[in-house]
Amino acid sequence: MFRQIETDEGVSDIEQTFGKRWLLFMGWMALASTLFGRPLIALLRLSVSTDDLSYLVLIPFISAYVFFVERRKIFQTVSYDAMFGCSLLLAAVCVALGTSLTGSPSVGPGLSGYILALVILWMAGFSFLFGRAASKAAYFPLLFLILMVPFPQAMLDRIIYVLQTGSAWITGALFDVLGVPALREGFVFHLARIDIEVAKECSGIRSSMVLLILALVVSHFYLKRFWSKALFIVCGLFMMMVKNGIRIASLTLLAMYVNPSFLTGRLHHQGGIVFFLLGLLLLLPVLWILQRGESGRYVGNPQPAHASPKTDYVASEE
Repeated sequence: MFRQIETDEGVSDIEQTFGKRWLLFMGWMALASTLFGRPLIALLRLSVSTDDLSYLVLIPFISAYVFFVERRKIFQTVSYDAMFGCSLLLAAVCVALGTSLTGSPSVGPGLSGYILALVILWMAGFSFLFGRAASKAAYFPLLFLILMVPFPQAMLDRIIYVLQTGSAWITGALFDVLGVPALREGFVFHLARIDIEVAKECSGIRSSMVLLILALVVSHFYLKRFWSKALFIVCGLFMMMVKNGIRIASLTLLAMYVNPSFLTGRLHHQGGIVFFLLGLLLLLPVLWILQRGESGRYVGNPQPAHASPKTDYVASEE
């Protein structure tokens, strides 16, 4: 009986210490967020006002969800790691100082730099208070926070251009397969009755980013091998352009053979969710094939990629 009481008291002490670490970490995040309050407010406004960047506000919540699901695996071993934490803290300070010399904290590259510094600062606090082992186990939700960093306009324009090019190529390929005569000049298609242009607004950047985020999360939870995850993400990138090409070709054919109002109607402006779901459906067979490819290597291990061990965390005062 004495040993059992002693064990219960030891577990209680560990849990109390673990709770203190979390309180300190929440305080660290609050302080860091206060220091970077102006860029954070600008980021929130940018996400609300810009459709192409509306996904930014979702990133912290998705990261927190992954932390919750994998909490047992992440916090098996916790310790204080001043060296690793201070290294990240120094990196955050350098990024912030460098950004302060180049631009405003509310727009453009300046905003991107300050948000990146804030994310690294959050990582520094986690590494200092929970240790290198916990940081390594939590690599995905920690690195996932980098998606909070908004793309500078020049980079965003380049990404949109790549999506336009890929979407135009897929659209042209679909016209060829379906036997639809079309003359292509850059992003413009000349058809028998109408001319269409794959404009920036048709690049599908918002739904493409959401599809990429889902591909990252799904690959983390349901795939084990690095190359399987990388291949699934690459397929997700390709599927962005495929679903957008299908959308453009479908609307064009409906406008030609059914009603020209399809190019300006609700399906054009509000039907993105339909083609987004189509992109997800096209990714499901890829996920199934990759999981089948891994099943031979992991025979006897029925746990999914995100399965957590049954053991609780161990506190270490290294």
